[in-house]
Amino acid sequence: MSNVVLEIGGRKFTIACADGEEQRIGNLGRMIDNKVNAQGDNAGQNEVRMLLYAALVLADELDESQGSQPSSAPTRIPPGLSDKLDSIAGKLENLASDLEQ
Repeated sequence: MSNVVLEIGGRKFTIACADGEEQRIGNLGRMIDNKVNAQGDNAGQNEVRMLLYAALVLADELDESQGSQPSSAPTRIPPGLSDKLDSIAGKLENLASDLEQ
């Protein structure tokens, strides 16, 4: 396991990742940082709200890139995406828990 330090919205987060995934995680962190910075001044927002906003913007972009599907059609999730989203959700929950303490 390796650790990567991401700077998102002017705040630093240390994320554990598998060896060899450091560059990819860094790139993903920069994508999130770009979304956070696009929203403007985030100094008054806590980390959870800031990251939730970025996640919603990225999810919206992903949804739009896949095109709208009728609600009766089954949603196809690319292989591995579900696990990655679960991992991100877990990390957000851990951040929220840390902030509550």
